[in-house]
Amino acid sequence: MERFGGPEVLEYRDVPTPQADRGEVLIRVRAVTVNRTLDLAVRRDGDNRGVTLPLVLGTDPSGIVEAIGEGVTRIKVGDHVAVAGSVRCGACKQCLAGHEEDCSKPGHVGVHRWGGYAEYVVVPERNAIRLPKDLAFPEASVIVRHAPTAWNLLENKAELKAGETVLVMGASGALGSMGVQIARILGARVVAGAGSEAGCALARDLGAEHAINYRAARLDDAVMACTEGRGVDVVFENISDPDLWPRAFASLAPSGRLVTAGAHGGGIVALDCRRLYHRRLKVIGGAGATPSNFESALGAAVDGRLRAVIDRVMPLEQAAAAHDIVDRREVLGKVVLTPAA
Repeated sequence: MERFGGPEVLEYRDVPTPQADRGEVLIRVRAVTVNRTLDLAVRRDGDNRGVTLPLVLGTDPSGIVEAIGEGVTRIKVGDHVAVAGSVRCGACKQCLAGHEEDCSKPGHVGVHRWGGYAEYVVVPERNAIRLPKDLAFPEASVIVRHAPTAWNLLENKAELKAGETVLVMGASGALGSMGVQIARILGARVVAGAGSEAGCALARDLGAEHAINYRAARLDDAVMACTEGRGVDVVFENISDPDLWPRAFASLAPSGRLVTAGAHGGGIVALDCRRLYHRRLKVIGGAGATPSNFESALGAAVDGRLRAVIDRVMPLEQAAAAHDIVDRREVLGKVVLTPAA
């Protein structure tokens, strides 16, 4: 893309094959997903992210390593890898303390450097996550993009315990569907919130005990009804819709925790501070993931406990059509693009 705008600004063209510099790896891309924020919003107007044009989108490609730059030791040519899209600065207080998932100045593949809507992409070695070779590339891109973040939110940030109850918002979306499954893996009971009956059915199929269509019912009342008036211990929020967010917050039991990453519903919401302190609630933001979150997610995917929800796979040259489909919210799960073999 050489300008911002609608899907038509995405041009399918030949460009020089990138070269891996020191500390980088060259990946032949086999799959990359379409993301609502890091692709659609960035394409539309840059999303206030300091984008430099021209740009190739695509934050989460997966594929096979074709070449490595000087100094690369962990990744080998021929490895199957997926890309963790957040590029850590390595210099802020959090990075220097070893908490790179909380980097204060992260960049993103496909936003601040050319991404994976291409046959080839170059990324720093630290962003290449080695894959089991029996994990298909479309599934790998979805798993690595969303599952580690969901794991970090639930296990590290919310400190979810077995036997607790979780309300997962956006449960039929990419991050939400991971939240449903990971909450079950961690031993929690799941109440799923989705915006359609089809989304509710998908959430039940993924393991939710209850599913609420929050476009058809008042969310907090429905949550209280299925928790016998107690509420939930944790809300897994990833929408930030000004109407839904207060209802989700009101669904928390005393001493409950709301964790959030995602704002495609708008991002500016009302907070009932009286309820916050009277009921001793916590609101925790947490993007990113730790190395152990990636290990847990890939391990669960390989042994069949965690699956990627993929709506459809489309050829890369149809990227503009894929953006239009996602923008119209005609999908359950992810749309994946695949370059020509």
